[in-house]
Amino acid sequence: MSTFGNAQVQLKKAADKLGISKQTLGALLEPEHIEKVFCKVEMDDGETKTFEGYRVRHNTNRGPGKGGIRFHPQVDLDEVKALANWMTWKCAVMDVPFGGAKGGVVVDPKKLSKEELKRLSQTFMKLIAPVVGPEKDIPAPDVGTNAEVMEWMLDAYNSAVGGQHPGVITGKPLIRGGSVGRDDATARGGFYLLQKVAQDLEFPKHLTLAIQGFGNAGQFMAKLAADAGYRVVAVSDSSGGVSNPNGLDVAKLLAHKMSTGRVAGFQGQTISNEEILELPVDVLVPAALENQITKNNARKIKAKVVLELANGPTTPEADDILFQKGVIVLPDILANAGGVTVSYFEWFQNQNGQKWTLDQVHEKLLEKMLQAAQKVFETAHKVNTDFRTAALMVALRRVMSAQKVA
Repeated sequence: MSTFGNAQVQLKKAADKLGISKQTLGALLEPEHIEKVFCKVEMDDGETKTFEGYRVRHNTNRGPGKGGIRFHPQVDLDEVKALANWMTWKCAVMDVPFGGAKGGVVVDPKKLSKEELKRLSQTFMKLIAPVVGPEKDIPAPDVGTNAEVMEWMLDAYNSAVGGQHPGVITGKPLIRGGSVGRDDATARGGFYLLQKVAQDLEFPKHLTLAIQGFGNAGQFMAKLAADAGYRVVAVSDSSGGVSNPNGLDVAKLLAHKMSTGRVAGFQGQTISNEEILELPVDVLVPAALENQITKNNARKIKAKVVLELANGPTTPEADDILFQKGVIVLPDILANAGGVTVSYFEWFQNQNGQKWTLDQVHEKLLEKMLQAAQKVFETAHKVNTDFRTAALMVALRRVMSAQKVA
């Protein structure tokens, strides 16, 4: 099944629990708007290449669209629709006043020079400028993009529409209106959630973690976990992985990743992206791409907790298997929602001319994560369902209560 198909199956399961009619559900399954563009970019050698891109707005019942822009060779419309869908529910479960959106360009950014990447970023933004804006749809970084790319896109948007509009983009550099605490927000939100679960269930203090995916979220999760005294025993990225049952030296691993751009080559036992999922750890953190835990490997998962920092890493069939096994799955729309929550904080500061301190951001993020988690956990226990379905039930109620009336 497609990634978007998986997202729809998840939603239908929650809708069934709530007794939502097919007619009402039908209006929530498909996106509101799809923008497809072709970015014609001059390369350094003078050749012009065309890159396909998308911006999808799923639902804006609760506020402007919100969602990152992904630069990756596997980007396609199916994936972007799924990601926009999940953003709707993520914003709703966190009770931030945004709807769901997402963007993507089919490109391997590692194969572009810095100037080529800048030209692509600005071309893409100029093409989608008519459908985004601080009150309409607010992009942010995602896989393959970062604060520098956001700054280029902000310049392109300002050039296209005139004036200065810092609220059109979040995840910007601090000097351009970015917020402190945005860089590690996705991992930090997930870490706060993990700490709550560990405390509620009285897990041992020295948890073991395996992290699949070592981009922004995976790296910050490793650092936060190590600083808390947890043992990170395995890490992988697209280059491969390393493991050490006694724990990896996270500080040295981060330095290795920074200098080489890859996990492979770091001291430890070599492990694949597939093998890392099946390690006997307390916590498995999928922080890479979609569809990593499927019906084919779900029964081999030995972790007590799966903390989804990636979007859509677990398929619906795998969800059912893990629930039957008693594995706690902390779903993406809750576990990785720290990113969009601090993006909301950034947007709010931009729109109101404010500048919060790091302590304020962390305090407000912790409060938001705990409130959302409590609501989800209570719902799950009340109806005896998994946390993903419970989170979607919470989100569905909120989106439906904000349904626009013609």
